[in-house]
Amino acid sequence: MRPNSFIGAVVATAATALLCSAGPSVASAPREAACTAPAGPYQRQLEKHLGLPVDGRQSAADCRAIRAFQTAHDRPHADGLADLGTYRTMLVVEATPNPNAAGHCPVESSRVTCVDMDRQLLWVQKGKTVVFGPVPTRTGRDAQETRPGRHTIYWRDRDHVSTIYDNAPMPYSQFFDGGQALHGHPGDLYDGGGSAGCVNLTVDDAAKLWDLLALDDVVYVWGVKPGTGD
Repeated sequence: MRPNSFIGAVVATAATALLCSAGPSVASAPREAACTAPAGPYQRQLEKHLGLPVDGRQSAADCRAIRAFQTAHDRPHADGLADLGTYRTMLVVEATPNPNAAGHCPVESSRVTCVDMDRQLLWVQKGKTVVFGPVPTRTGRDAQETRPGRHTIYWRDRDHVSTIYDNAPMPYSQFFDGGQALHGHPGDLYDGGGSAGCVNLTVDDAAKLWDLLALDDVVYVWGVKPGTGD
C-alpha cells in the first residue's frame, strides 16, 4: 500500500470511529406556544391578583401569567383568557386562607355549611375551623334566587332526579329549604346564568360534601348572586 493511501485509510477509520462513539445530540427545549387570547371579561381582576399592571388590556405577559395560573389550578382551558371560570377559581384561591374573614357565617360548635352568594363560594366550618372548602358554587338565577337565611338539611337523596326540570340529574342532593338543595351539577358549573334555586357544586365536591354532612346540619345562606336582583 502506498504511504499516502495508508494515511488516508487511517484518517477515514478514525473519523468513522469518532462519529460512531459520539453521544446523542442534545435536543433543544420545546418553545412555549404563543399566548394569543384577547382580554377577557375579568381581565382587571386577574391582573390585580397576579400582580400585573391593572389596565384591562391583554399583553403577551398578561396572557402568559393568566395561562400559568390556569394550568396551576387545573382549569380545563388553559389559554390565557380571563373568563368566568378562571375568575371563580381566583376567588377560591383568595378565600382559602380564611373564607369567613368578614364574619358573615355564624360560628357555632356544630357544623355550619356556609353559602356566600356574593362570591359564589361554599365551605363548611365547625367553630372557627374550616373542615371543607372553600369551593366554587352556583346559586339561583334572577327570579329563582336561592333563599337566604338559616336552614337545616331535612332530606338527602344520593341519586336524585328532578321531577320538575325534565328529569335533570341532581346527584348527592341534600335538601335544606322548600325544594332547594345542595347537589352536584354534571358538566360545566359555569354554563348559563345560574341554577333554578339550588346550590350547584361540581359532582366531585358534592360527593365529598355528602360524606361530611348529615340530617339537621345547618346551612346558612347570605348575599346576592352577581347578575341577579336585590
